[in-house]
Amino acid sequence: MATVAYVRVSSDGQSTESQKFKISERYAVEKWFVDEAVSGATKSAQREGMKALLAYVREDDTVVVSAIDRLGRDTIDVLETVSLMQSQGVSVVSLREGFDLSTPIGKAMLTMLSAVAELERSNIKARQMAGIERARAEGRNLGKEKVIDDNAVAEWRALNEASIKATAERFNISTASVKRACRKVSI
Repeated sequence: MATVAYVRVSSDGQSTESQKFKISERYAVEKWFVDEAVSGATKSAQREGMKALLAYVREDDTVVVSAIDRLGRDTIDVLETVSLMQSQGVSVVSLREGFDLSTPIGKAMLTMLSAVAELERSNIKARQMAGIERARAEGRNLGKEKVIDDNAVAEWRALNEASIKATAERFNISTASVKRACRKVSI
């Protein structure tokens, strides 16, 4: 009967230390499994730390996470991960939500919280897309400001009968940018 913990952060600028500290306050963890700079959108089965955890845990072990969203972002992935652990006889405990996911109440709470979190992410995406559409309607340019002079690129390439690669090297741009510039000028 081992107590193991899983911690995950989404980007390089983040640290797992606060999650480890929070878990260590309440549990004597025998083994830590970590995924750093790995998005929760990446399925559990594709995360190295989670794969190692799933290969390690045995019946009657307890896996502790600081919060449900550390397991994953979408409801189906989280539920599949928890179900897989439970089928191995492993209990899953989430500190923030304060329940043991191996109990019927815990599983019901997990399903509801995961669904609400997924809904919120969908709402955020919808608001983001609405903002982009509004900005386009107002005539604002989105994305990085264009720095390539399409005419100069196409003209130099034609005058020098240069390849796309040579043109890209001359202007220090990608081959895709050269192709795009030549296509725009020929229109």
